[in-house]
Amino acid sequence: METTIKILIYIHAFFGGIGLMTGIGSVLVKKGSALHKKMGKLFSIGMITSCLISLQICGLPGHQNIFLFLIGLYTIYLVISGNRTSSFKHKLKADFMDKLISGSMLFFSVIMVSIGLYCQLNSIENGILFIFFGGFGLYMTTKDFMFFRNASEFRKKWLSKHIGKMVGALIASITAFIVAGMGIGNLISWMMPSVVGTIYIVYWNRKIAPKKRKSSQV
Repeated sequence: METTIKILIYIHAFFGGIGLMTGIGSVLVKKGSALHKKMGKLFSIGMITSCLISLQICGLPGHQNIFLFLIGLYTIYLVISGNRTSSFKHKLKADFMDKLISGSMLFFSVIMVSIGLYCQLNSIENGILFIFFGGFGLYMTTKDFMFFRNASEFRKKWLSKHIGKMVGALIASITAFIVAGMGIGNLISWMMPSVVGTIYIVYWNRKIAPKKRKSSQV
């Protein structure tokens, strides 16, 4: 059993490494270029594969970890939802799958926040992390459903949604590398990538905002 677990961990780390490298690469190259799209696809494949394996590992004897299991689901949501946002520039309304993906993450986010509150009230370690990431999940999925209700915004805001979700998934891969790969598991290492990533997302949203206003006036 232990040999099987080690193999799974190595495969998980391999695909996670692919996701991390191509994710950083997609941020550095020109947005919308052929290279950006190829790296984005490799990033998506790497992250989803790595996370699916981590879900299995978190359920194996001696490796049970409900927090990492929920973070794996959160990352999968970000990658899948981030890829689907590209189709909103051609859509007239959100379909069932869009709502199912966001609804499922909304459900798990409520669970994360609930576990976090329970841990905080009972002085159990790492409760704040459940609240922090669960709160992010609640915020993003709530914004999803607000976005779904306003089809007129699809073509205007699909790019900012895409950037937010995909960078969010990259943040998750960087956090995993720091915590699991480098063995730095303090509170700052868990939360700092999200803070820095959020600043980056805000920067890009402001950068593309003038283009959206200009295109709406044409």
